[in-house]
Amino acid sequence: MRFQILRNMFQGHQGRVDEDLFYVQSHGRQVARIHMHDWLILLLLVFIEIGLNIIHPFYRFVGEDMMTDLKYPMKDNTVPIWAVPIYSVLLPLLVFLSVYFKRRDVYDLHHAVLGLLYSVLLTGVLTDAIKDATGRPRPDFFWRCFPDGIDKFDHWGNVVCHGIDSEIREGHKSFPSGHSSWSFAGLGFLSLYLAGKIKAFDRSGHVAKLCIVFLPLLMASLVAVSRVDDYWHHWQDVFAGGILGLTVTTFCYLQFFPAPYHTEGWGPYAYFRALEETRSNRRVNHPGGEVGIQSDQELEAGKLQ
Repeated sequence: MRFQILRNMFQGHQGRVDEDLFYVQSHGRQVARIHMHDWLILLLLVFIEIGLNIIHPFYRFVGEDMMTDLKYPMKDNTVPIWAVPIYSVLLPLLVFLSVYFKRRDVYDLHHAVLGLLYSVLLTGVLTDAIKDATGRPRPDFFWRCFPDGIDKFDHWGNVVCHGIDSEIREGHKSFPSGHSSWSFAGLGFLSLYLAGKIKAFDRSGHVAKLCIVFLPLLMASLVAVSRVDDYWHHWQDVFAGGILGLTVTTFCYLQFFPAPYHTEGWGPYAYFRALEETRSNRRVNHPGGEVGIQSDQELEAGKLQ
């Protein structure tokens, strides 16, 4: 692959006229005002997510014969909970910022950030709501319930736990995997974003671009596998979490961006609308300036090649 292809993966603003540049300083306030209700609902999702983590999950019946699959040892997390927002939110944000400094497009920056935050928060709310409603015990539930190894059951055959309340409560949150759903939501959004920016499906046959597209998905997959290796989740939990995260993030991405295989998949819908409005105003303000308009269109077409 030629170095020129790599250099042009993220389209810069070379050759673009001033009217085609949408800076944070000049257009940021307008964009934020238009999407004010979206940010308010996003804040509401934060409070809902906090509430879902406070309430107690459903304590499902756990009989003695079910303990065979729930006696795995308790282990620490290979990927700690505090690391999840770093690689699933902060890492994509850094990529979005780097693209903004290259392209100077506030629409791309704003919609990428808003789409990412909606992806992870919607996924988080759905994941924790299902966790609380399902109450499936984790693979290490036995040792959470009976830390001394002495089991006890009531006359119905259900467990009578004498472990630490917080660990017992956490032991009923196996399905689906939060690590997996958040990872595939955040990194899945990043994968779609990169696919659009580097035009991975432009039919030019540069299959090496797919390595960039699949890298975030590989990271998410390894996190999901670690949840099974650590005995915090059953394989069904991480599978369901991954599907949930990818589904939500795809819907959120397509709200703001064309599909990556679209010819205009490298930019958000709002950018093309703003570009068309700018050029329409230019036609009105400068009648007869067809040469200048044609020049801008040719520059845009060259940028898409």
